[in-house]
Amino acid sequence: MSKKSNQPRQRAIPQRTCIACREQEGKRGLVRVVRGVNGVQVDPSGKLSGRGAYLHPVRSCWESALAARSLQRALRTSLSAQEIANLQEFAQSLPETEEREA
Repeated sequence: MSKKSNQPRQRAIPQRTCIACREQEGKRGLVRVVRGVNGVQVDPSGKLSGRGAYLHPVRSCWESALAARSLQRALRTSLSAQEIANLQEFAQSLPETEEREA
């Protein structure tokens, strides 16, 4: 006979890819940008409806995605000057590089 363990089951962590550096990470470790009915915006909750793309919460990934237009390709839209300005402003609030745990 096998006994059931009293420990809760581990939930699977969804993996997503940063569109700038192409590294995979857990969904919670990335910031979602969404193209919805209100245009392109940062989705901190990760629950807004619309087409989404994921970026690491570091300035270098955001600057790279905006410069290479990979964010526009991932969202399948062209960004307005105001949307680009809003995303650049958000990127300025992020750390320059991420400190990774060894």
